[in-house]
Order: sequence, then structure tokens, then C-alpha cells
Amino acid sequence: MQGGSTGVGYGLKYQARCISDVKADIDHTSFLTGTLSLKEENEVHLIRLSSGGTELICEGLFSHPNEIWDLASCPFDQRIFSTVFSSGETYEAVVWQIPELYGQLSSPQLERIASLDSHSCKIRSVLWWPTGRHDKLVSIDDENLFLWSLDTSKKTAQVQSQESVGILHYLSGGAWDPHDFNSVSLTSESSVQLWDLRTMKKSDSIEHSHVRNIDYNMKKRYMLVTAEDESGIHIWDLRKLKFPVSELPGHSHWTWTVKCNPEYQGLILSAGTDSAVNLWFAFPPNNDELTSASVVGSPTSTADPLLNSYSDYEDSVYGLAWSSREPWIFASLSYDGRVRLLIF
Repeated sequence: MQGGSTGVGYGLKYQARCISDVKADIDHTSFLTGTLSLKEENEVHLIRLSSGGTELICEGLFSHPNEIWDLASCPFDQRIFSTVFSSGETYEAVVWQIPELYGQLSSPQLERIASLDSHSCKIRSVLWWPTGRHDKLVSIDDENLFLWSLDTSKKTAQVQSQESVGILHYLSGGAWDPHDFNSVSLTSESSVQLWDLRTMKKSDSIEHSHVRNIDYNMKKRYMLVTAEDESGIHIWDLRKLKFPVSELPGHSHWTWTVKCNPEYQGLILSAGTDSAVNLWFAFPPNNDELTSASVVGSPTSTADPLLNSYSDYEDSVYGLAWSSREPWIFASLSYDGRVRLLIF
């Protein structure tokens, strides 16, 4: 069915692409989002769902340098987050801390914890350790993968290891495996690369072009979901990479991002440049069904898995985030700066 409810809305002043669930906030359903204005001073908004669930409230509004292209909240400290932003012709990645507000809504300065300043290429994204308290960070640029050790108390970040992926593959992003903390998957122009952080070497790859975004199934090991420009959404078993185990049709234009629900297995959100958000149910097959023959005739590839399509956006939707505190709630962010919270 087509989305009937408009949900709870919140408007940013400028265009935006990035939104992140604040996992460490165990008392509120809250999100961080940042703007993408070329000429105006950009902003980071801390927004929370009201206790009655009827409105999104701005709990903090902070100035931020330059256009924000990536934003991720720290999984163990609700005041800490990272951004990747442009500064003229170069890109920077910084770990920030939200200052104590003492009842005020805004502060002129975010506190800079550490700069991830060893990159010489265009930085794409920062990945936090998937869950719990840990000092490891991963940063990705066009050609390199960095593993950092972050000390928030001393406000330092040190490179532990770094490896180049080669100029034949320009990286665009990645995801950290929540089931195997030594593994990350990286997206490039022509493939998805699986890397082992212990050796800083590529362990395998999915030869699939134009992958925009990836996410791991939080409830089932070895399952990776990819969003591709024109060919929709594919679900892969990392032990059998020759064929996807399931396919979803995606969007009528480019499928830009996918997010697996943190609690309910098989629920997947996707968004695209067709100004729509789709909610899918694609229950992964059992291990004994993971053959190329079963994929062709499996129910997940033939039954209609689309649960809902929310299509009343006025611009492309680039940002999605499930609430880890209330996993039946998700936030979407369209390019015109419109945040919507919806309940499936």
C-alpha cells in the first residue's frame, strides 16, 4: 500500500543528506542530522521524539564548518559523533563532542575531540565500532582504509594501521560487520570488498557494479544487503558470493541507501532519488537453501516483499535511520531538509 501517514516532521533550514540514530541515548528516541549548505553556516541538530510521540523537539542546535557529507553517532557516548565535511577543495573528518547545554538549546561551538587528519585523498565516511564501548574507528577515503585508536579523554586519535586498495578501485563507503568485529565491507565503483582488519588485507569481494550503500543484517550472521543504482537491492550470504540469495526491485530511479532493522529480522528500509522510502520484508533463507538453484525458485525472490511505500516526499531521500531504542520507528531525511519519523 502507499504510505498514508505523514508521520512526525521536523524541518532543517538548509539541504541535508545525513541522519544518524543516537544509539547511546537509552532514555530517548533521538537522532543527529547535519546540513549541506554551500554558502551558509551549516548546522548539526540534535532532535528527540517527545514523550507523547507527537512531535520532534530540537534539544540542541550547533554551528558546524562546511558541508556535512557523512555523520555517525558514537555507540557508547550520546554526546560524541563524527562528521566528514568539505573544506574548499579538501575533505576533513573530525570527532566532536556536544557541550553541556545547561538548559540552553544552542551553543556556538562543538568541542573538537580529534581530527582524523592522515588522509591525503577525499574522505568518504567514518565507521564506529559496531556496538558497545571500544576505542577503534575506521575511516575510508577514495583509495585507503585507516584503522584508528581513539582516546576521548586525552582528545587524541592515532593511526593503528592503514592500507591502500589501489587506484583501480575508488572507494565510496562501507559498513562494519556487527557479528565479526575484524571484518568490514567497502563499496567501490565495481565491487564490494571484504577486508580483515587484523591483516588489513582484502579477504574476498562481490563483483557487482554501482553499489551505492550496504548494511549488515543485525540478527543473522553472514547476511549483507546492497543498494545499487539501477538494479535494486540484493541480499548476499558472505560464504557464497557468486549469486545473491535474494533480490528486491528497489526504486524507480537510483536506490541510494538501505538499512536493516536492528531487532526485527527481515525488515529492510530503502530510499532513493525517486523521492520515496520503501519498507521491505525479505526473510533470509535457511543455510541449507543457499544454492543458486534455490534462489531462482525461492519465495523471497518471487513473492511481493514490499510492505509499504512512503511516496509523499518532494525531493530525493538520502538519509535513513532506524531507532535502536524503539526499532518500530525510523527516521528519513530528504534533500530539502525534511526529517520524518514514521512507525511501521
